[in-house]
Order: sequence, then C-alpha cells, then structure tokens
Amino acid sequence: MIRTQRLAAGVGALLAALAAGIAFPAGAVADETTASAPKVDLVLDVSGSMRTKDIDGGTRMAAAKQAFNEVLDATPEEVQLGIRTLGANYPGDDQKTGCKDTAQLYPVGPLDRTEAKTAVATLSPTGWTPIGPALLKAADDLDGGTGSKRIVLISDGEDTCAPLDPCEVAREIAAKGIGLTIDTLGLVPNTKMRQQLSCIAEATGGTYTSVEHTDELTDKVNQLVDRAADPVVTPVATQGADSCAKAPTLTSGLFTDREEFGQERWYRVEVEPGQELRASVSVSADRTVNPDYGVLLRAVTTHGREIVRGEAAGNGRTDVISTGLRHPTAESDEDDAPAETVCLQVTNSFSAGAGVKTTPGLPLELTVDVVDGPSQADDVASFGLGRGWWLLGALILTGFVAGLLWGWLSRWRVAVWRTN
Repeated sequence: MIRTQRLAAGVGALLAALAAGIAFPAGAVADETTASAPKVDLVLDVSGSMRTKDIDGGTRMAAAKQAFNEVLDATPEEVQLGIRTLGANYPGDDQKTGCKDTAQLYPVGPLDRTEAKTAVATLSPTGWTPIGPALLKAADDLDGGTGSKRIVLISDGEDTCAPLDPCEVAREIAAKGIGLTIDTLGLVPNTKMRQQLSCIAEATGGTYTSVEHTDELTDKVNQLVDRAADPVVTPVATQGADSCAKAPTLTSGLFTDREEFGQERWYRVEVEPGQELRASVSVSADRTVNPDYGVLLRAVTTHGREIVRGEAAGNGRTDVISTGLRHPTAESDEDDAPAETVCLQVTNSFSAGAGVKTTPGLPLELTVDVVDGPSQADDVASFGLGRGWWLLGALILTGFVAGLLWGWLSRWRVAVWRTN
C-alpha cells in the first residue's frame, strides 16, 4: 500500500514538473512579446479653446473625438495604446493648479476598443494647456519595455504653463536616450503654436503636421500609430569621452549620444586584421542655430595619427548633417595577430542662435559596422582608390597614352595631306 502511494506521488510530481516545464517557457515567451510590443500614448488637449467651432462646421473637440474613434478601430493588435489628457478637469483660474491638470484617461496597454471609446466620449473642453507637464507624464506612461515608444500630441494652442518650456522638456526626454519619439499635430495653428509644436517634434526626431479638417486628423493619427508598429532599430545610448584613452569601446551597432556646441566626442572600435571599419555620424540641429556649420568624423590611431576622415558642411537651415568613412585593415599571416584599436572622433561646428540654450547637447547618432574586408578586385577599397593615389596614377597614365596616340595620328594625317 505504501509503495503504491509512493509510486502515485512520484508520478504526480513528475507530471507537475512536466506541466511546469511546459508552462514556464510559454509565460516567458508571453512576457518577452509584451516587453517588445510597440507603445503609443495619444496626448489630447482638452483646454477651453477646444470648444471653438472652426473644423468642418463643428468644434475642435468633436473633430478630435471622431478621429479618435476611427483610430481606435484601426489600431493594430500588436500596438499597446493609451490616452492622456491635458486641461480636462480643472475649470478654474489658478495657474498653479491648472498646470497640474493632466491625467491618464486610458492606460497604455492592450486595447479594449469599447472601453477606450467610452472614456473619450466623456471628455469636455475645460481648462488650461499644460503641454510640458503632460509630456513628462506621458514619458512615464511609456516607461519600460524594449519596443518602439511614441507620443502623439494633439493641441490647438501653445503651452500656458511658463516657465516650463515644453520644447526644453522634449529635449530632456530625448537626452535620456530611451528611444521615444514625439509627433505633434496642430489644430488650426497660428505662428507661435506652429513654432512650439515644431520644436517639440524636432527635439525627438518626430514630425509636425498642421490640421484643419477632421479627415486629415484621422489619417495622420492612423499613420503615426501604424508607424509605431513598424520594426525599428532602437539606438543604444552611450557617452563619448573627451579623449581616446577614456573613450568607450563600441561594437557593430547604432548608438546615440549628446554633443555640446563645438564639442568633440571620442569612441573606440577594435578592428581585427582583414576587417573593414565603416562608420557614419549624424548630428541634428534640434534648436535654432547660426548659418555655417559642419561635422567632422576622424579615424585616428591610439598614437594620434589620422588614418582617414569624413566631413560635411552647410550654410543655411538644416535639421541634420551627416558624414562617414571606411577603413580597411591589412590581413595578417599570424593567427593570433592583435586587433587594431581605432579611435573615432566626432566634432561639430554648430553655434547656438541668440538666446538659445546650449544644454542638453545636440542629438548625435553614430553607426558602427565592422565587416570582413573587401576581397573582390572591383571593390574600390581593395584597390586603394579611396585614398586617391591609384586613381591619380591611372589618370596620369591614361592621359599620357592618349596624348601619344593623338600626336601620332595628327602627324600621320599631316603627312598624308602633304603627299596628296
């Protein structure tokens, strides 16, 4: 009897263990899928000015509600969506209280379309326009996870909660390196509002769009939500140093950093014999800058000798300026030949416009790719044409031969003419 009970207990334990072994991986997969899901937080201005009737014969609030209902119906299943409001609850005149008026109407997560629509239907234009505080809270709403993160801000006026500048708030969010993008839409915009919403979007690599019709609002929000579901490569936040000796060592990948005006940043890359380093850098002007600017990317040895450089310059208004370089290393007959340490130096010559804050630094995106070196004869790098000498020699030789042939043909034609 005791043996029978022990046998039954053993079988039960084995079945429980098998069940746990099957269940836990499934849970792990579910958690991993949730962590990598794209997230979108729709931030809607519900201030008193949204009562204005100037969009297709109705109020701005009615246009926003209609657009939200259509967007909720079309949201992809894999997108975790939330809704945050600003100016929806406090109708009074106290600015300090009004500038705290932001709330999560629907939490970021798997979408229940009926529940979300019911929440949107309760909204009524009420109070102030605390864009800056709303953006800070929206960034917290999207905290965690490895998927893409996007805030879509819809407003019909500029922020009324100075001195907290929403453009500075957007720069601070971008400086955290969490890969969050803010897109802005202005309802029937004026010049001041357009400048503010454009600045917010530019600070995080987002887009600004002015909207004057309900169908335009619906189409644009749908487009931005769908874009969040597209696969993206999230840059890895890094921090360059002021010298090569202190620089972080990077591998192949996409990296993001911040660089002050006129500052230089250093990074290190290990390149094995027979490999080729390919690097490119983009520096964004996320605020007003003066004309005449440039960016320089140098590959330097640890002893300070320049190997190769890439540079770009411009004059006028720009959002981003980019350059790149390639550096192939020679193959070695030794199996244990050491890797070459290449120092990458990034320098910009942007200067801030009058009254523009210089902190945080300008957004910098660095792409590093270490690949097997070129082996084909038709590859420019394998010939060394990228360094110029082979190309120069080939052109000199071609010109010399062409000159000889032309001279011989000319003399022959003159001799024939005289003979005739």
